[in-house]
Amino acid sequence: MKVSDFHYELPPELIAQRPLPERSASRLLTVDGASGALRHLQFTDLPNCLRADDLLVFNNTRVIPARLWGRKSTGGRVEILIERMTGTGTALAHIRASKSPKPGMVIHLAPTEGAEPGPWQLTVTGREGALFQLQAPPGVALHEILVAIGHMPLPPYIERADEAADRERYQTVFAERDGAVAAPTAGLHFTEALLQEVTAAGVERATVTLHVGAGTFQPVRVDSVEDHHMHAEYLEVDEALCAAVAATRARGGRVVAVGTTAVRSLESAASGHGLVAPLRGDTNIFIFPGYRFRVVDAMITNFHLPESTLLMLVSAFAGREHIATAYREAIARRYRFFSYGDAMFITPEPAALESR
Repeated sequence: MKVSDFHYELPPELIAQRPLPERSASRLLTVDGASGALRHLQFTDLPNCLRADDLLVFNNTRVIPARLWGRKSTGGRVEILIERMTGTGTALAHIRASKSPKPGMVIHLAPTEGAEPGPWQLTVTGREGALFQLQAPPGVALHEILVAIGHMPLPPYIERADEAADRERYQTVFAERDGAVAAPTAGLHFTEALLQEVTAAGVERATVTLHVGAGTFQPVRVDSVEDHHMHAEYLEVDEALCAAVAATRARGGRVVAVGTTAVRSLESAASGHGLVAPLRGDTNIFIFPGYRFRVVDAMITNFHLPESTLLMLVSAFAGREHIATAYREAIARRYRFFSYGDAMFITPEPAALESR
């Protein structure tokens, strides 16, 4: 299977650069994986796509203001993107600089790109593969530095600097657990009112935690899909979620994943017969056509980049041709794409489900 099989041409003006004024004002394209049938709805129509006794599974990760700027002691500029917090004062990060930092190098941090450094600093203590180990000064919590001068790590296809409003809008209303450097964007469309509406309709809610890493935006650099190796991300699937999935199976409801991160969490924790087992640790699960879904019965998702692993995931679920047709229709109807864009509700192609 070739990565180029998942290419499509997207007019640049369809890449949403800002969120809509109202979270739930997005459009919703539904794809029936059995027939390929499409429907054009509004996200506020989502309750009509759900059934009483369904279970909505959300990713409750919270995006941290993970982008920092600074200078070396020699004056050279440095850009830092925190990938993972490893302790109160430590983290792994991507660093862009004219020369690769060496252990012991001190980075003097600035409040904005190009500004003069302030009193904050971080020290490079080592390296793990492509990531650098960073240490805050003794007694200083790295989270405090991020809150004070960190910037929201907007995706590279949003061609503007982050703004104050992004701290709230590039975050779901149900975010609880700090640790992501990219938002679980399917969840951005939900408001408290819409959550209450689906609950009133008899739909249950549960959460997983998957801290989305910057690797989600990395291009696939091989020609053959099967040769790609996924980056690792930290996840937690707890007993409460497992019990909720089991109860949903018992009453004949569907497990509806809100976003590809919820899909990957559930499928990583799959234990057989449509159930999941508690799991805490890293996952690098890679889902592409040919995969048989063991837990997820439907999903809500945004539109994904050409040739991306997330486009491969939704193609595995609803069928590559069905998804390709849906994307062509979305482009023709001028849907808004990617993180701040519109949404899809997808049901599976029958062959995509493992026998349960």
